[in-house]
Amino acid sequence: MMATLGEESLKLHLEHHGKLEMNCKVPLRNGHDLAVAYTPGVAEPCKVIKPNKDLSFEYTCRGNMVGICTDGTRVLGLGNIGPEAAMPVMEGKAVLFKSFGDVDAIPVCIDEKDPDKFVAIVRALQPSFAGINLEDISSPKCYDIEDKLKKICDIPIFHDDQHGTAIACVSAVMGALRFVKKDIKTAKIVVNGSGAAGSAIGRLLVSMGAENLIMMLHDGALYDGCKSHKPLDRIQLALAKVTNKKKVQGQLADIAKGADVLIGVSAPGVFTPEIMKSMAKDAVVFGLANPVPEAMYDVAKAAGVRVAGTGRSDSPNQVNNVNVFPGVFRGAIDVRAREINEAMKVAATKAIANLIADEDLREDYVVPEAFDKRVAPAVAAAVAKAAIETGVARVKIDPEVVRANTLKRLAAHHR
Repeated sequence: MMATLGEESLKLHLEHHGKLEMNCKVPLRNGHDLAVAYTPGVAEPCKVIKPNKDLSFEYTCRGNMVGICTDGTRVLGLGNIGPEAAMPVMEGKAVLFKSFGDVDAIPVCIDEKDPDKFVAIVRALQPSFAGINLEDISSPKCYDIEDKLKKICDIPIFHDDQHGTAIACVSAVMGALRFVKKDIKTAKIVVNGSGAAGSAIGRLLVSMGAENLIMMLHDGALYDGCKSHKPLDRIQLALAKVTNKKKVQGQLADIAKGADVLIGVSAPGVFTPEIMKSMAKDAVVFGLANPVPEAMYDVAKAAGVRVAGTGRSDSPNQVNNVNVFPGVFRGAIDVRAREINEAMKVAATKAIANLIADEDLREDYVVPEAFDKRVAPAVAAAVAKAAIETGVARVKIDPEVVRANTLKRLAAHHR
């Protein structure tokens, strides 16, 4: 009998004791090598860095190191499983950083649920990293944690569950709309789910020019002044002011009628055939709940959806954060960015969306594949350019050099 994926994964993790190890970049063959790498030679870079802390990016591993920080309160579809149980996911994320962006990353699983204390811990770790990837932290505290860290840190802070998901999703929407020849400005877009990922998708859609956007809560459409059984968080309140300007009310089945785009970051199977059949001609549906989406690819297609996609790797048009965070951090740390701002996110979104030429778009190909070697270099170049243009880069490098260097890095890594 063939092993299940879960059984195969358990075996892999047990045999290798995880997926990461530390490797030494320099030789230690004799006393001279030891003296250069450690005492007494190591005192010289220490003395160089002391008056200019930014030189730590050049003289140490910090310049290519990202900390993947979590408290384990919202891990994948597993929920609040704690920092120890979150470790395999953070290890996996580090593997993706290295494989797709040649970014060194290490898991930092923090046993602290209090947001302010968590912020203080991550802030204190700042000298070790060129950037911080926040991961699998429950909402709404994830918003406060990210915002506070961005205010007090001088390196990029990026909550991938929010912004990575948003960039991956919106770039897919843009590709799909190009294929069906609809304008993001006028298309009716419905986002089912207004948690961390859904709210970030909504905010990015607004930044990309969407003017006919409706966000869905558990108990109906979001609009300015709406009443909900659960108090709205500050991000939802802000979204309510810039979306659903006609204050349309109703449940998903009502709101989805005539929609051009339906995005799910909610629950398995909620996009029924009836709901999808009620959408506009040449409808686009992305169900991103994992591992079981709002609508499986074949179910969406059978309902007449023109372009469908999920977060799964076993069907076309996979919306995958791996297209995002390696390139985003690669570009940000190459120009020593102090933050990852909205312009950099928009640039990343456009870079991914524009990788597929108009003539190459198909119903089953509106999203670059995860192993498309063009993705990370294109995203890195676009992010670096936006960082320079918005004044958050410490160093200025030609974005095309960033692209070329990323290609070289990846080629060397996979040699």
